[in-house]
Amino acid sequence: MTAPILEVKNLKVNFNTYAGTVKAIRDISFDLQPGETLAIVGESGSGKSVTTKTLLGLNAENAIIPDSSQLIFKGQNMLDFKEKDWEKVRGNEIAMVFQDPMTALDPTMTIGKQIAEPILKHQKLSKAAVQKQVLDLMKGVGIPNAEAHVKDYPHQWSGGMRQRAVIAIALAADPEILIADEPTTALDVTIQAQILKMMKEQQRKDNTSIIFITHDLGVVAGVADRVAVMYAGKIVEYGKADEIFYNPRHPYTWGLLDSMPTTDTERGQLHSIPGTPPDLLQPPKGDAFANRNRYGLAIDHEKQPPFFKVSDSHYAATWLLDERAPKVEPPAPIVERWARWQKLQAQEG
Repeated sequence: MTAPILEVKNLKVNFNTYAGTVKAIRDISFDLQPGETLAIVGESGSGKSVTTKTLLGLNAENAIIPDSSQLIFKGQNMLDFKEKDWEKVRGNEIAMVFQDPMTALDPTMTIGKQIAEPILKHQKLSKAAVQKQVLDLMKGVGIPNAEAHVKDYPHQWSGGMRQRAVIAIALAADPEILIADEPTTALDVTIQAQILKMMKEQQRKDNTSIIFITHDLGVVAGVADRVAVMYAGKIVEYGKADEIFYNPRHPYTWGLLDSMPTTDTERGQLHSIPGTPPDLLQPPKGDAFANRNRYGLAIDHEKQPPFFKVSDSHYAATWLLDERAPKVEPPAPIVERWARWQKLQAQEG
């Protein structure tokens, strides 16, 4: 395996608030390979967006990151950066696609000017060369008849077209890492599929590494190479996309998958994970998922589980994988999905 383009080591992010210190990110580590898509999945409040903002140096002023944390990019720990250092990286080498294109775009500027901004900031090109690059980017993200629409304003475009413009802006400086924070949440499923396909095509063309943030494991199945599942500021399971989608081992991942509607879901049958995430002002000393885990053990309330190895690429932090734990059967839909996948693999093999 090639050297990672990004390594996140022992990342902790705390926020000082009037109510106390919120432990938003509680010691997470992961890496990102060149040309890879890593999906970070979890409920709202799990720490996904705080993680990505940290990768861009965009956390609020009340954020505290201990010296033991590291964000290694091109041999440098970005947590040592001054603002001028971040400005060289942000939007140029690491770019971001935000969730809501209407708030990400400036309503007073034309689409073309907004796409041109990062090009002008990071490259020395003639006006004609910039204009050509803007049109090429618009065409590359699937905007039809780009020449006729380069002077349009955001309010003139649909949600799907605006999201394409936001992606074009993010790609304008040819970044090595693209962070996509819930980029398709506000779009209907047809447009969502088009956007995801377009992002994968751009990735294949430029070998861009992508960090894809989502709460929807269904989206992950067709997009990600690897998946990290986050809960209460920690990564609780990670592995290849097929391993997480077809053979998940953490009860929280079971819950996320079981709550996904499918074509087999009947009216009134949609499942949810009971309870709510813990208060990160006072995180529990044991497994943060313990109070919501119907398969929970006594030790879950006393001690945080380590990562147990499922395969060379698949790990899960749950005491259910301890050799002393009772054998627990996952929910029926998880078992059925795993059986279908094994059958398919046997047929293809």
